[in-house]
Amino acid sequence: MSEQPTAARAWVHEEVVDGFGTVGIRPLDPQADAEVVHGWAGEERAAFWGMNGLTRDQVAEIYAHMETLDTHHAFLVLRDADPVALLQTYEPEADRVSECYDVRPGDIGVHLLLAPAGAGGRRSGWTSALLTVVTSYVFLTLDRQRVVVDPDVRNEKAIARFLRQGFTAGPTVVLPEVDLPEVFIPRKDAQLAFLDRGVAFPA
Repeated sequence: MSEQPTAARAWVHEEVVDGFGTVGIRPLDPQADAEVVHGWAGEERAAFWGMNGLTRDQVAEIYAHMETLDTHHAFLVLRDADPVALLQTYEPEADRVSECYDVRPGDIGVHLLLAPAGAGGRRSGWTSALLTVVTSYVFLTLDRQRVVVDPDVRNEKAIARFLRQGFTAGPTVVLPEVDLPEVFIPRKDAQLAFLDRGVAFPA
């Protein structure tokens, strides 16, 4: 699947990474992008994303609901026009994670689901390059001061990936269950980790 941005889904960030390609970030289209996101999220390797077993329409509904929110946003990340990752950002004070740590002004939460191996020409250095672009977006384009991530404690690969990228491990916490008419999220044992803007982009 190769898509060009439209007026309704224009890039919010675009960056050329030497030796990697042009990486663009655009708002997720809940319907048009549901097929690719459903394929990624339904794989066993993506079990920690929490969408295993959902239908394509259910995935589309989740992101259609997210699109109505001012505090949570979903984006598709593309490398040379090929989808390579799903990015979600959120305001920590409007999320259950706020019950587990002291939110600072300028904090932003991030979730990142990578495309499966082999997609878009994936190769060594892939994850680091994408994380670099994502942090550039949230720190420089959105002008935030600190990123917080909350991978499942069992997701050792994700935790190691963030630490290699310069994140500092925070506490292990229990994110409480969310049970609302429009959304259900089970409790999660999570490893918090933080990345300060000054670490990612030293003055």
